[in-house]
Amino acid sequence: MVILKKKKIKKVVQKIFKKKKVISKKKTVSKKKVFVKKKVILKKKIVIKKKIVKKVIKKITKKVIKKKIVVSPLKLVRATNNPIISPSHYPNWESVATFNPSAVEHDGKVHIIYRAIGVGDTSALGYALSLDGESIIEKSGMPVFTRVYVKTNKKNKPISYVSGGGWSGGCEDPRLTLINGKVYMLYTAFDGWGSVRIALTSITLRNLILKNWAWKKSVMISPPGEVQKNWVIFPEKINGKYAILHAISPEIMIDYVESLDAFDGKKFIHSLHQDSPLWQLRDRGIRGVGPAPIKTKYGWLVLYHAMEQNDPNRYKLFAMILDEKDPKKVLYRSRESVLAPDEWYENNGHKWGVVYCCGAVVKSGKLFVYYGGADTVACVATAKLDDFLNELIKNISAKFSTQEVKKKK
Repeated sequence: MVILKKKKIKKVVQKIFKKKKVISKKKTVSKKKVFVKKKVILKKKIVIKKKIVKKVIKKITKKVIKKKIVVSPLKLVRATNNPIISPSHYPNWESVATFNPSAVEHDGKVHIIYRAIGVGDTSALGYALSLDGESIIEKSGMPVFTRVYVKTNKKNKPISYVSGGGWSGGCEDPRLTLINGKVYMLYTAFDGWGSVRIALTSITLRNLILKNWAWKKSVMISPPGEVQKNWVIFPEKINGKYAILHAISPEIMIDYVESLDAFDGKKFIHSLHQDSPLWQLRDRGIRGVGPAPIKTKYGWLVLYHAMEQNDPNRYKLFAMILDEKDPKKVLYRSRESVLAPDEWYENNGHKWGVVYCCGAVVKSGKLFVYYGGADTVACVATAKLDDFLNELIKNISAKFSTQEVKKKK
């Protein structure tokens, strides 16, 4: 009996021991599960935080990009394919420079006359055609205009003159104006020694389109002994007469003539020059007018070249509007430049830091401005004309009254 009881006690003890083991195992398993769950929860929290940070970064970068895109309507936008005309080794007459283009528009086509320098260091004029105003589809293989050789008087002292190269003389910086089926051209005639004068010639629009280069014989319209540049002809008569703008500082200077054919080499326009009483009163930063004026609903749009006091070594382009009936009155003037020499092709060439404009046309409501970069290449920049003008006349601080203009005279 005692033995049986002992056996029973052993069995009971064994059963109790087994139960304890099972309970302890269960407890450890549940602890592990809880630990794993906690890990998962922590991971989720970390991922959510990362997503929030990424969204905030994206919002900030979007705001910065929007600010950079804003461009004033008064700033000209360069063509992406600039320069549109560049020097080439062949033909050799334009192997050094092709710059300072002028232009007229007819039937949607833009006819461009540009200055070229090549072998012999002589300035001649070339021709190019564009359908969209920016891309050149045709170019002349030979000069379309050359200045007739003039014997120079080398007994006189050579003139101190910087002309973008072309020290052997020739025809420089053409300005075209289309009036009643005829294209008039003013250009700077340099003899390579001591004479820098304004010359006038013309060609019919038909001959220009057909590329029949039958130019009228040139005639000098500025007197000898004066250095003259940057003259332009208005594209229509004003008060029944042709108008020639030949100075813009210290005052707007315009001469009116009955006929542009009246110049005979003896009749001259007397403008501002080094020996003029007004010479010391001029704004020394203003260099001269650019292309021929463009008629707008607000008056005559005139682009001109100037250098700023805080940036005296760079040629920039500015804009002003003259009164339609009395263009000696300045109505509006831009405070800041509409184009500055900031691109590589406006700094890498014969003369760095130069944008020099000789031509502008309006095509399909868009203003196309043709200019030389660094006295080496030809370029174009554009603006929506209405937006450009509306921004210009909004510039109240740049508006001049008649009295203020008179005080400056």
